[in-house]
Amino acid sequence: MKLFFLAVGLALIAPVLLRAQSAYVPANSDYFHLVERYEIKRGKFSEGLHLSSRPLARKGVANLADSVLASGRALSPVDRFNIFYLLNDNSEWADTTDNRSRRPIFKTFYQTKTDLFRVSTKDFDLHVSPVLHLMAGNSNEDRNRPFINSRGAEIRGMIAKRVGFYTYLTETALMPVGYTADFIGLYGAMPYENFWKTREATGNSLANGVTFLTARGYVAFDIIKDKMALQFGHDKNQFGNGYRSLILSDFAGNYTFLKLNTKIWKLNYTNLFTQMNAETSGTNRVYPKKHGVFHHLSLNVTKNLNIGLFESVMFGRTDNAFEFGYLNPLIFYRSVEQHVGSGDNSIIGADFRWNLFKSLQVYGQVILDEWVTSEVRAGNGWAGNKQAIQLGFKYIDVFGAANLDFQAEYNLVRPYTYSHFGSTFLLSNQAHYNQPLAHPLGANFRELIFILRHQPSPRFNVTAKLFLIQKGEDGVPGDNFGGNIFKDYTTRPSEYGNQVGQGIRADLIFGDFTASYQLRHNLFIDFKQVVRRYRSDNPDLNNTLVFSQFGIRLNIQQRLQEF
Repeated sequence: MKLFFLAVGLALIAPVLLRAQSAYVPANSDYFHLVERYEIKRGKFSEGLHLSSRPLARKGVANLADSVLASGRALSPVDRFNIFYLLNDNSEWADTTDNRSRRPIFKTFYQTKTDLFRVSTKDFDLHVSPVLHLMAGNSNEDRNRPFINSRGAEIRGMIAKRVGFYTYLTETALMPVGYTADFIGLYGAMPYENFWKTREATGNSLANGVTFLTARGYVAFDIIKDKMALQFGHDKNQFGNGYRSLILSDFAGNYTFLKLNTKIWKLNYTNLFTQMNAETSGTNRVYPKKHGVFHHLSLNVTKNLNIGLFESVMFGRTDNAFEFGYLNPLIFYRSVEQHVGSGDNSIIGADFRWNLFKSLQVYGQVILDEWVTSEVRAGNGWAGNKQAIQLGFKYIDVFGAANLDFQAEYNLVRPYTYSHFGSTFLLSNQAHYNQPLAHPLGANFRELIFILRHQPSPRFNVTAKLFLIQKGEDGVPGDNFGGNIFKDYTTRPSEYGNQVGQGIRADLIFGDFTASYQLRHNLFIDFKQVVRRYRSDNPDLNNTLVFSQFGIRLNIQQRLQEF
């Protein structure tokens, strides 16, 4: 509620300055890859589009696609198809596209190639689209066969070219594969979602699957045209340039947020204020609330080198009070934390991306949850050395092969990172609705990712992914070796000698092959083959899962369970 009043206040103090603003592109790794691909090929950053802060502005995506066409550079048939895909998907901002459909239904529906229903007048722009995800599969496990059944709608638009709006609502019935069911049973949380329930009338068995509603929505407007934008609603946000984010990812469910984004000169500055749930146990009660506040400052040092600075604080009070000192948009949160005399959980970090030769991007992140220089130099494994690092690269058109893209990424997170201490540690750890806010594996792991994408024809895509993971797990109840961020990190068994992978060592190999064919705009037929091999120092936990899925998607991203 406090975030709502703040949003209203900002709107009231500058009503005459409001300018056009539309919705943003929802989280979708395949979509983001296309945008990144053409920014890399362009050789310089696009104005109004800072890819390290997501979701992406539709206007910025359209401007990037228009600039690629305007450059006069020769495009392959596949690249030309992709550029017009981006333009059609953001047609309210595109300059060089004809989105009209040749065969509208009853002269009313699908008058455009992208929307079931479209209204476009001087003072009102509306896009209405159905959402559908039907997928069924088979696995080598004795559990029930996995399936997905999602139905819903997506609506976006603008009012008087001043206020943008977005809403998305789906109902889903899902049969999780074995390891996802284990995650749900362990944490009481459905990855990427909030409230869920079993499909059986009584009890908590997952034998018949789960059901849940997914609801997202927000309003957005420019306070100062093309300089300062405000967004308020219930959705997700991301920071970073990698396939994973060690700062803030889309793995946890949606949450209430207020975001102020400022673009000046070569700077992009994001203030994000959120309200989240600290835990989800029990029914017929209000879950304890926690708050996360984030700053991300991004600077285009040159036309192809970007660096970013990041800070956040997670905090909560037993009386649900809000620390208004954290609303200061320009001050370091650590100083505010010390000023209020709290034990809140502050994190700082940095990220970068560097585009080279119109074919290569090098990127990375570093996160400091706690840092004592003398302890780091000592190299004695102090438990307070809570840091994370990411380094990766993206290679576009590998060795000159058109539309063959490769990505490699390394992530390392030390034990106890993102966790906190005290009687209210669940109010200050880096989590929401019993799910990590950053990497889905929590902490105490190292990971190597390889992704190969190929688009041999305009409508056909194949993607192969390989994840090599080493993680330290807890053994008997009461253990805390630093991988589970939902435990008080003061319960660690040792102050020194801590290292990545400590505890019950687990090695995970995860492979995913996906082939997709786009029948028409945002209507995909998918085939997916996954192999997940889990080996542990505890042989009772060893498992190899092989499953296949086949399905159809309309206006919805893939549901990924890559952990």
